[in-house]
Amino acid sequence: MIQPNKSLQAYNTFGVASTAEFFVEIFDRVELAAFFKAHTTEQITVLGGGSNILLTQNLSGIVLKISLTGIEVVEESPQEVILEVQAGESWNDVVSYCLDQDYGGIENLALIPGQMGTAPMQNIGAYGVELKDVFDSCVAMNRETQEFEYFDREACAFGYRESVFKQKLKNKYVICSVRLRLTKTNHRLTLDYGSIKDVLSQSGIDNPSIRDVAAAVISIRQSKLPDPKILGNSGSFFKNPIITKKTADQLKVNYPQLPTYDTGDGQQKIPAAWLIETAGYKGFRQGDAGVHKHQALVLVNYGQATGAEIWRLAQSIQDKVEKEFGIRLMPEVNIY
Repeated sequence: MIQPNKSLQAYNTFGVASTAEFFVEIFDRVELAAFFKAHTTEQITVLGGGSNILLTQNLSGIVLKISLTGIEVVEESPQEVILEVQAGESWNDVVSYCLDQDYGGIENLALIPGQMGTAPMQNIGAYGVELKDVFDSCVAMNRETQEFEYFDREACAFGYRESVFKQKLKNKYVICSVRLRLTKTNHRLTLDYGSIKDVLSQSGIDNPSIRDVAAAVISIRQSKLPDPKILGNSGSFFKNPIITKKTADQLKVNYPQLPTYDTGDGQQKIPAAWLIETAGYKGFRQGDAGVHKHQALVLVNYGQATGAEIWRLAQSIQDKVEKEFGIRLMPEVNIY
């Protein structure tokens, strides 16, 4: 049922006020295809979990909320399992399901907000693991033809917080389900990122399980990142910039403490949080729009901030960082 003038405040983790001209929730693929076939001329904005968007205005046309659910084992061997997960499933619920089944591969991605359907779009990642590491394939509906098409990992053209669905095929497909290839035995744990090893050691864990790793990640995230249910935010607002080694070396002349990470292709990744903090924005607040006091990469809504106010703050951060370091930070969130 199409609802007019629907508030979207509860449908975005920033908790900013915005209104959809029309709103509809879709629960299965047949309904999805029929809807697009019947509304070929209307403007349609597809909404997932609302965890990676900033709404700076009211949305014209139809906002379509994807609520397809279901988790199914579609292939299995003694060593591996392939899960097909529908796009409307909560990402963290899927992580919890996999931990319960002792399926390994996504434990480092625990507590990431959002839905499964947006995970491939962003190539979500945390603590040394990205979705592409466990991605098998996905099914997406062509918005123009209403045909369901198969995309393997190569076709998705994954990059750092990027995919073909954010670039060449942006707004041309709706992801319906995702298949993950996970381990059942001999789990390959990723422990070298951040303070995972330290947290495990403090707990006296020398031989961690995937559940131990997930618990460590959750502990780290909760100590640094605000809960969107308590303080509106969209997680990391900016991407970590990637620059040439030459540029990094030049910056280190003036900023010897600049942390850099080799990407393996002759380039260097710079923590955006360090740039923002060094530019003086950590804990900064302008009205109800602010930068989190514990994590400079997270912009927050202290209560009544509008999306436009948060975006103005983001732009001022971009300008200051660019002026000081010559690096233009790019948003990880999608701006509407």
